Amino acid sequence: MGIGGDQMVKIAFVFPGQGSQFIGMGKDFYDHVPDAKELFDEAVDVLGYDLVNICFNGPDETLRLTENTQPALLIHSTMALKILRENGINSVLAAGHSLGEFSALVAAGALKFRDAVRLVRLRGQFMQEAVPVGVGSMAAIIGLPVELIQELCDKVSSETNLVQSANLNSPVQTVIAGHKQAVEMVSENALSAGAKKAVMLPVSAPFHSALMKPAEIRLQKELEDTEFHDLSFPVINNIEAKPITKGSEARESLVKQVCSPVRWCETMQSIVDHEIEAVVELGSGKVLSGLMRRFDKSINCYQVGDMETLSQTLAALK
Repeated sequence: MGIGGDQMVKIAFVFPGQGSQFIGMGKDFYDHVPDAKELFDEAVDVLGYDLVNICFNGPDETLRLTENTQPALLIHSTMALKILRENGINSVLAAGHSLGEFSALVAAGALKFRDAVRLVRLRGQFMQEAVPVGVGSMAAIIGLPVELIQELCDKVSSETNLVQSANLNSPVQTVIAGHKQAVEMVSENALSAGAKKAVMLPVSAPFHSALMKPAEIRLQKELEDTEFHDLSFPVINNIEAKPITKGSEARESLVKQVCSPVRWCETMQSIVDHEIEAVVELGSGKVLSGLMRRFDKSINCYQVGDMETLSQTLAALK
C-alpha cells in the first residue's frame, strides 16, 4: 500500500542547518519541478537579489556568507518538503538543526515561507554583524563526553576570551563556539585529553554562543513583528529539545535559540520517544540522517535533496 491519506509509517522530518550547503544545491529540483522553481523565484522576490545564481554557481565564499547560506538552506529544504507532500508523504513530527528550526516551523505551518525567507536572511546578517569576521569561530570535538568538553571550556573561558558548547550533536560529537583563540585552545586541550578529532568549522561567526547577544536582540524585534500560527504537528525545539505546538512558543524558541546550544542529542532521543519509524532529512546534505542512524539503528533514515534521492526515498516509503 502506498503512503497516502492513511499513511501507516510514523515519519519525522528533520531539517539541516549551516555547514550543509554546497554549490549546486536545489538545482535538480529547480530544473525538473515547476513548483520548486516557483518557490525559489518567490524567495528571490522577497530577498531582492539573485540567490539562485549564488546557489548554483557560487563562488563558495559568497554562498558561505551566513546571510546567503541561511535562506539557501531554508529554500532547498522547503522545495524538498513541497515535493514530498505532493507525493503523499507527510510527517507527524519535525525538528530542525539551528537554522533548520525555521524550515521545520514552515513545514508545520507556524510561519509563512515568505516570512521565513525574510527572517533567516536578517538572522544571518545580524549574526554576522554581531561579531566581526575572523574574531569568532567554531570547532567540532569528536570522541569526548560533553561534560568533559564543558569542563575544558570553563577552564579557558573568560569575558574577553569566551568559549562554550554550541551544538550537542551526539554522545560523541560536540561543537564549541566563541572567540577564535579560546576555541583553538579548547580544541588543543581536547586532543590532549583524548579526543579523536578537533575540526575547525567553515562558518563565518560563532553561532549559539553568548557572543551572539546583539543578534538575538535585533532578531527578537523582527520576530515580534511577524505573524506566527499554532503548529499543525509538533516541532521539537533546539533550546529545550521539547515538542512545541503553539505559535507563541515557536517565536520564543527562535529568539532564545540564537545564544543557546542546539540540543540535538536530546532531540534525537525525543524522536525515538515518539515511536517514530522513519526519519527523512529534507534539503542539503546527510548530516542529520547520519547522526540519527548512529543514534538509533532501529529507525530507517532517508534523505531528499535531489531527484535521485527523492525517488529512492519514495520507493522505500511506499
